[in-house]
Amino acid sequence: MLAIGKSAPEPEYKLPLGGDGDVALYVIGRISGEGADRKVEKGDLLLTETEKRDILALNKKYKHFVLVLNIGGLVDLNPVKDVKSILLMGQLGNVSGDALADVLTGKAYPSGKLTMTWADIEKYPSTNGFGSVNDTDYREGIYVGYRYFDTAKKDLLYPFGFGMGYTEFLITTEDVVLSDQNLKVIVNVKNIGAFPGKEVVQVYYSAPSEMLDQSYQSLVSYAKTNELKSGKSEKVVITFPVEAMASYDVKSASYVLEKGGYKIRVGNSSRNTKTVCVIFLDQTAIIKKVRNIGGTPQFKDWTPQKLDCPCKEEKKQISPILELKATDIKSFEIQYQDVNEELTERTPCSWKEVERGEKTLNDFIGGLTENQLAYLCVGAFKNTGDLLEVIGNASSIVAGAAGETTHQLKELDVPVVVMADGPAGIRLSQEYKLEDGIAKGISSSIDSMIFMYTPEEVKSMQEENTQENSETTHIYYQYCTAIPIGTSIAQSWNDKLAKDCGNIVGEEMKQFGVKIWLAPALNIQRSPLCGRNFEYFSEDPYISGCMAAAMTQGVQKNAGCAVTIKHYACNNQETNRFFSSSNVSERALREIYLKGFEICVKKAQPLSLMTSYNLINGEHVCNRKDLLTSVLRDEWGFQGMVMTDWLVTGGMGSKGEKWPCASAAGNVKSGNDLTMPGMPSDFKDILEALHRKEHPYSLSKAELQNSARHVLKLILKLTCKGEKNEIYNQ
Repeated sequence: MLAIGKSAPEPEYKLPLGGDGDVALYVIGRISGEGADRKVEKGDLLLTETEKRDILALNKKYKHFVLVLNIGGLVDLNPVKDVKSILLMGQLGNVSGDALADVLTGKAYPSGKLTMTWADIEKYPSTNGFGSVNDTDYREGIYVGYRYFDTAKKDLLYPFGFGMGYTEFLITTEDVVLSDQNLKVIVNVKNIGAFPGKEVVQVYYSAPSEMLDQSYQSLVSYAKTNELKSGKSEKVVITFPVEAMASYDVKSASYVLEKGGYKIRVGNSSRNTKTVCVIFLDQTAIIKKVRNIGGTPQFKDWTPQKLDCPCKEEKKQISPILELKATDIKSFEIQYQDVNEELTERTPCSWKEVERGEKTLNDFIGGLTENQLAYLCVGAFKNTGDLLEVIGNASSIVAGAAGETTHQLKELDVPVVVMADGPAGIRLSQEYKLEDGIAKGISSSIDSMIFMYTPEEVKSMQEENTQENSETTHIYYQYCTAIPIGTSIAQSWNDKLAKDCGNIVGEEMKQFGVKIWLAPALNIQRSPLCGRNFEYFSEDPYISGCMAAAMTQGVQKNAGCAVTIKHYACNNQETNRFFSSSNVSERALREIYLKGFEICVKKAQPLSLMTSYNLINGEHVCNRKDLLTSVLRDEWGFQGMVMTDWLVTGGMGSKGEKWPCASAAGNVKSGNDLTMPGMPSDFKDILEALHRKEHPYSLSKAELQNSARHVLKLILKLTCKGEKNEIYNQ
């Protein structure tokens, strides 16, 4: 806990660079973690003087020199751009060394592609104002990452989607077919190099911009080939609905396809695409009518100079031209459920009766007291003022788990569900002991991190370790697999690999008794300065949503296991993360920052979702009903449980200068069902809101029952043996 936000500085040193042979490797490492953002300093975003000196010297001295990047995010390589062989290894968990050796010796080959644009930090529009303590203005709007660099025609180091391997490929689009509002792109990929490899086919679109400004292009789909040996080919078929190219119009509160020509581009990076057809829409079509959400920032988004509508000239120059009529496109309007009906009071029943199908969930909920309902909406809090008891070691069942649902309904036989943190696999205590049947994690050695702590902290921890590790203490062990970080998984552009990683996690969850994994995270990599980017997939919402969906499917195919996709939404900086407002336009919110969550929900139906610490346009996300009920449930059809991130109602560290803590009662009212890890003040706040009309988030009993229902549905789903979907869906 004391180490959150701290990291070891990269040292300056002088080591001899001589040695026999003609091959040299130099590995750059950078620490990744939450709690602090990155800095434009040597040893962080910038190379140290030692790193620059030795890399350039080795590159000059040795015939074969490879610069290996063991990193979770961007490092400025401008000073060493003369190096010809740079391997972005990423951070791959347990198998990092094996994977690196296999690639360097040719047993395997690199086939990844970047999922974030690499450029000089001052060129990102998000750099200006990043990390503001109280308010961070997302003035770039929808122009995030490659959408900005390609539209503004800015120079960069490496484009989005770029990646080299040991061979080369020829990508040829053979046909494009439009049928039933779905576009099918048929591409032939041929390995024209001397070595085996895999290629990623990326499909982008460019939308007309008469009504709404548009980025130069946006990723709409992708596919990765199987391994192709030299001279071999594979036919790749990529299909997507035309509605995937719709934009959001704030004025009409609707998703629209603007009339005109839509260029379809195919390539292997955002800077290497070729237009293969134009879809010509005769009239503007409304795809979906919604309601305005998210509030309004006090600024206007950046917009580029007016772009020519692709249909004006492309209709004559590009073949094929595919005609699409607006009257053939389905349109619908979202129906919002604004009123909860209170369940009438019923005779109390036991949980066992619900499991056996003798009683419904509504029967059970109707028999609960107000206190019992309130307990269900907060985690298994302890009556202690020690925050260390609720961070990383809060479970009494699984040592090192992050938290649990309430223990207060044991007399009704309601099971307790254990949650464990991520992000790169399950995070548990490797060593633990049992005290009166309660699992308690044992602190790891502090020797390697001693520089971080004050003398008083060191003394306290040494005394605790001495007590924990007495000769009479029986020590238990539990080791979990470290899977690759989110960015590295996404850079594979391989949905199956992401699903396999999820399955590894799901299998270990069953082994260790964990029901809910607090991952994956799919926030947008808005800026390279975000300290938590390693945990996130991409600057692009489409690939972020696809990767999160694949991991969700991998975990949840294991019975009794759930993911928690997070952090919903705009968790794009660590600086003052509890009390900072992300000020963003509704269009950017819907098209960029919520889109990945929407894709994941619709493709994989994750059983749980976690809200973010930050505020959006002046209100905590966990207290925003428009985002948690109107969008998440009514628009997307989310069926699971929503929980907070840890301590958002109490905060860790210093309080903010401008914005207050979130409210547990506000959580319930908004549709954030569970406040974690739970504190006595949360329980009190909910009950006060139930009885005081003047409370800022005054609650009805129906609203409290609604959140309790979502918690109980998830508990039933995860613990009922021989799962009965007819019960779960009641």
